[in-house]
Amino acid sequence: MTDATADVQSQADALIREFVGARGTPEACYALAVLLNRTVTELHKVARARVNETRGQAEWGQWAGLQNTARTLVLQSSTARDAAAKLVGRAR
Repeated sequence: MTDATADVQSQADALIREFVGARGTPEACYALAVLLNRTVTELHKVARARVNETRGQAEWGQWAGLQNTARTLVLQSSTARDAAAKLVGRAR
């Protein structure tokens, strides 16, 4: 792991801790599920755009794989978000 990678991970950890803050457990779960869903949605958008840009190039397959994985995560994180929303009494 490079220093840059470690820095990104520590920054992400700090952002998550700040975002969750002093929320109770159900509220923290809901906040994290929403954050997860929004994050993988953005990952999917970025990867999809890159797939379109790299079509026909050697790296296209790697981007397509990331896009497919992100799409699966969007679906799964939506389910997690909806389940967490019920725990805090939020209708989706």
